[in-house]
Amino acid sequence: MENRYIRYCIALSLFFVFGCSNTKYLPEGELLYTGASVTVKDSVIKKKDRKALEKELKDLLRPKPTKQILGLRPKLWIYNLAGEPKKEKGFRYWLRNKVGEAPVLFSQVDLDYNSSVLRNFTENRGYFKTRVSADSTAKNKRVTAEYTVQPKRQYKIKEVKFPEDSSALGKAIARTSRRSLLKPGNPYDLDVIKAERERIDGRLKQKGYYYFNPDYILAQVDSTKGDYEVNIKLKIKEETPEKAKIAYKIDKIIVYPNFSISKDSVQYKKDDIVQYKDFTIIDTADTFRPRVFERTIYFKKGDLYNRKDHNLTLNRFVNLGTFNFVKNEFKVSDSLKNTLDSYYYLTLLPKKFIRVEVLGKTNSASYTGSEINVNWNNRNLFRGAELLTVSVFGGADFQLAGQNKGNNIYKLGAETSLTWPRFITPFNIEGPSGFVPRTKATLRYEYQNRTQLYALNSFNASLGYLWKEDIRKEHQLNVIDITYVSPNNVTPEYQADIDQDPALGRVIEKQLIFGPTYQYTFTNTMQKRRKHTIYFNGELDLAGNITGLVTGADVKKDNQKTILDVPFSQYVKIKTDFRHYLKLGKESELASRIILGAGYAYGNSTAMPATKQFVVGGTNSIRAFRARSLGPGSYKAEPTSSTYLPDQSADLKLEFNTEYRAKLFSIVRGAIFVDAGNIWLLNADPDKPGAEITKDFMKQIAVGAGAGLRFDLSFLVLRTDLAFPLRKPYLPENERWVLDDINFGSGSWRKENLIFNIAIGYPF
Repeated sequence: MENRYIRYCIALSLFFVFGCSNTKYLPEGELLYTGASVTVKDSVIKKKDRKALEKELKDLLRPKPTKQILGLRPKLWIYNLAGEPKKEKGFRYWLRNKVGEAPVLFSQVDLDYNSSVLRNFTENRGYFKTRVSADSTAKNKRVTAEYTVQPKRQYKIKEVKFPEDSSALGKAIARTSRRSLLKPGNPYDLDVIKAERERIDGRLKQKGYYYFNPDYILAQVDSTKGDYEVNIKLKIKEETPEKAKIAYKIDKIIVYPNFSISKDSVQYKKDDIVQYKDFTIIDTADTFRPRVFERTIYFKKGDLYNRKDHNLTLNRFVNLGTFNFVKNEFKVSDSLKNTLDSYYYLTLLPKKFIRVEVLGKTNSASYTGSEINVNWNNRNLFRGAELLTVSVFGGADFQLAGQNKGNNIYKLGAETSLTWPRFITPFNIEGPSGFVPRTKATLRYEYQNRTQLYALNSFNASLGYLWKEDIRKEHQLNVIDITYVSPNNVTPEYQADIDQDPALGRVIEKQLIFGPTYQYTFTNTMQKRRKHTIYFNGELDLAGNITGLVTGADVKKDNQKTILDVPFSQYVKIKTDFRHYLKLGKESELASRIILGAGYAYGNSTAMPATKQFVVGGTNSIRAFRARSLGPGSYKAEPTSSTYLPDQSADLKLEFNTEYRAKLFSIVRGAIFVDAGNIWLLNADPDKPGAEITKDFMKQIAVGAGAGLRFDLSFLVLRTDLAFPLRKPYLPENERWVLDDINFGSGSWRKENLIFNIAIGYPF
């Protein structure tokens, strides 16, 4: 009873502080506008449709009232608390204008204007002769507005007619009727009529009508015939310019690769003009080989103008990564009738540049580290828009607490890559995409030192292709991907641990991995207005399969093959990452992810290389468990004689994460989340009891939960998460759920279970 009384007192105090005090600061004679309601009165409209219409109408009302949180207005209270600042800077100014929110006064509300907006909207939806009335209710210096909308019966489309004249333009418009958005029987809607005009214009742009635009189409609506029905007749406006009625072809194609936006005209000599096939190239500095433009520009001389090739060409020029500014103009030819000359003005980016990147990744339960990359880039290396990148990098990962404290990781390396803006293949491959396909060759070396344990030298060479079908679908195929790993400076302490646990030796084995890899990515998360968006990434890794087949390698039959005295790895690995984002509001969403992975070693290998196996736990995985410390299965790793905790990896992975995200204030966003999953071995390991996959694998799922803050600094997102386990798979089967053990007041429980993560970016 006492606690309930205290809560009531707090609630009443908050109501008084955030509520009543907000009105005493109002100017004399003013009222605080607290919102509006819209009621649609009609017996014909279904209740569901009526409620939807009311919601749409309410969203049209202006101004919007001061924002509320649980019925209170804390931002308005902060605005009043700060008072009038003496100057436009300082804490008081920031508090009042950035954190607080000014009151919306009733004198700012125009009831008649809002009524006309509601009337126009409903009539545009086919509810002709709608009546709208407005009123207001005031109490305690607060006022609300009430709007009553009385629509008539909604008009439906009876018939749609397209132009019937014999002109080329009229016939072209008539041919688009099959996919018209205006369907007999559908409700009359002005927005649909506008969309239909846009659709017709888009179809005409594909047929050469460069100068046409949607405003040249007139939709005549006749509501006098029929019972609540309209006839719609589409026609070409009489004032339509003659050039808009003509389908144009492409004549000259002129390219200026060294255009300067600071100059009004292009200065060049006769020797600067290069005629290459259908293109006239005026390259004053001989910057590019002409073939670059042939691959980039979709138009050819004599082609009918169409918007698709127009946009694809511009997208490709931008996607080349060589030009800072791309401008395109079409001009009516002065030599041929009904033709256009196409001009491309291209401004170059700096040829050489250096970019420095500082990356941070921190997990106080595992490792915290930073990495610095220095990249030197050379654009257009061989005059074909190639990109050469030379990078050097270094970094360090630190264990802040726990059993791995002191076993830090340091790394240093270099990478060189060369990217061509085309497919380099024995045969010609062309794709109708606005994104330039690329061929990329990479060489990389990395030295990694895990103090007090061992060091690794890693070499990688790859050659592959990257291409996009469109903005949503992306492919990456490495036809050659070779990795060689060699150990160095293995300490006697680590060697002694290997003698006790032979599985630790796999980390420092020499590894030779080669074979093709493929990735496919689909995403529509860039479509901000969609309620549901997804991301999917699938990976396929085939190592040593053809070589193993040709050589007959079979380690189980004591026929393991080597290359340069190193056994090559042979396996198949598949991984999928699927994410779903559900928009719950303007500043909130539910994000979910599921990861499935499987790897199978055979032929020349008994197990996949340690670097290719799956791990769980850590800042971007199951956040309630330390990175790489969970699993496999119900197995729990124990500290070695050297007091460090060995990393755990396996052949199979299942992980699920879901996270509710919402904006709290300013740059601060909050999240609550649940993570679940584990990894398993395909084959039993006597040194890791419980690690093998069985039909009861779901009983070995780990579960964790937590909450976090994200600080959106525009150029990066700093993330903090505090998580704790709900289910520990390494405990006895009937004791794995540990909800009853949760005790935030216990220091020993917090030390053992609370995991604090700091990272850059969202986990997924």
